[in-house]
Formats: sequence, structure tokens, C-alpha cells
Amino acid sequence: MLAGGVGAAKFLRGLIQSTDPASLTIVVNTADDDRFFGLAVSPDLDTIIYTLAGMASRRRGWGLAGDRFRCLEALGLLYDDAGWFRLGDRDLATHIYRTDRLAAGASLSAVTAELGAAFGVAARVLPMTDHPVRTVLDTDDGHLSFQRYLVERRTRPSVRGIRYRGASAARPAPGVVRAIRDADAVIIAPSNPFLSIGPMLAVPGIRSALSARRRPVAAVSPLVRGRAVTGPLARLLRRFGHPVSSVGIARCYRPFLDLLVIDRRDGRDAFALEREGCRAVLADTIFSTPRRAARTARALLAALELA
Repeated sequence: MLAGGVGAAKFLRGLIQSTDPASLTIVVNTADDDRFFGLAVSPDLDTIIYTLAGMASRRRGWGLAGDRFRCLEALGLLYDDAGWFRLGDRDLATHIYRTDRLAAGASLSAVTAELGAAFGVAARVLPMTDHPVRTVLDTDDGHLSFQRYLVERRTRPSVRGIRYRGASAARPAPGVVRAIRDADAVIIAPSNPFLSIGPMLAVPGIRSALSARRRPVAAVSPLVRGRAVTGPLARLLRRFGHPVSSVGIARCYRPFLDLLVIDRRDGRDAFALEREGCRAVLADTIFSTPRRAARTARALLAALELA
């Protein structure tokens, strides 16, 4: 699975109920990574690990369940802008460990494997790259890092363009290309194609590995009736010339997408997808509970002849 963001985590809660987690490799977006108070924070990696460990906060969609923010409150006495990016007290331990290990010379891949083992995660979690890649948005408010755009500005500024700084010089992390090449199927999570999956495809070797596959590549649409379940996806599709529909999602993943899971309420898009050369699977794509996500995961696995 290629994953990034809260939508991926919600679908993953169902997927791990529907297949052996040890058979899964999840390649995770790292272009959202940033530093806060000198700590190396990898939000998507941590969300995936916490979800696989059964420790993620379902109410917030990020961080650890039951975490508190006393350290952040104390930092608010010392920093004027301490509170806009929320770091929980127990969550800080993850970031401290990652920062310490990276400073000691460990790769992000190695640190991610260590964190997965510490949290008892059976699936293999890989960062997309060990090299620094950062999503930068050109907006009406100037150039913004991903976290400034999403969290601090709440996606309000209009986006003119997106850059994945450092991607062209990056290389896929160890195991990423092999996982894509050898997997029975690749599933692209219901993540934002521009902000979560786009950075991965910009790393040389990942898009070509997907295009070279002879076995299926599937995706789960993050749109329902032309609206994103979360985030600014609809506006970004319009900005970059795609229809705000399942067809627009499929076009983001040309030419390697074979199958797209769409919400039943978007069934009218199935014929248009067929004309695009992409098979449609109709299911419930509002993953408000793990049970609902599991039903859709089972439908997808059956369509891929893996169930």
C-alpha cells in the first residue's frame, strides 16, 4: 500500500482486519516531515505505525489515543507560536527517539523499522525515501511548507503550484522498489493524489516501478459525490485541470492504474472510468468505523482475487 494522511489510516484499520498484517508492506509519504523544537517529526509514518499498533486516536485521526499536551502548554510560555502544531506528551517520545537516532547516523528506514518493532507492528512500514523531500505550496500567502498550509492556515490560501523539493535528487528507500515490483497487488490508499501520493511518484524509480508492473495496481478514491472526505482535494483537482470526480482521481494515476474503488453514490462514474481503461469497484468509502473500512477492504481484495 502507498499511504499518506488520515484517509490512509482509516482504510488501513479495515485492511488489517481483512488480511494478514505480516503480508503487508506500507510505503509512506515523508514529504510532510518537519522539525518542531529541534525534533524530527514524521506525521504520516507515525500515524501509520500508531494505527497498526491499535494506539492511534480515532477521534483526532492523528497522535496517540488518550495523549495529553502538558509539555506543549508549558512550551507556550516560552514560544509565541508553540501551539499551532499539536505534539502530545507520549508522542514526543517517538520524536525524541527518531531525532536521537538520526543524529547518531541511522537512516530513516532503520529508525522506522525500530519504531515499528517497539510498537509491536507486524506489517513492514517503509518511508518512501531516506533523503529529505519536502512539499512546498506556492499560495496567495507565499511559499508555505505542507504543515503550515494544512495545519496552521487550515488550507485557506489558494494554491497556485506544488513543488516536491529534493525529490529529483532522492532515491527510493531500501525495499520500496522491490515491494512494488514483487507485490501480488499494489493499493494506493484514499490519500490526496497531490499532497500525499504525488511526492512518492516524484521520487525517481517509484513511478517507473508502478508502470512496469504486470500485476494489478488499485486505488481507493478519496472523493464522494465530488467532495473530499477531508482536505482540499476538490480545489486542487480544479486547479490542476482535472474533473472533480472519480475520473479525475484515475487520471492522476495514469498510466498504471488498473482498478479504482469508488463510492456507491458515484456509480454513474463507472462507465466513464471504463472508457479511461480503469475498472470500477463500487463500495462504501466513508470509513467512519473499522468495520465499514473492513467491508470495503474485503471487496477490494476479492476484486483483486486475493480473498
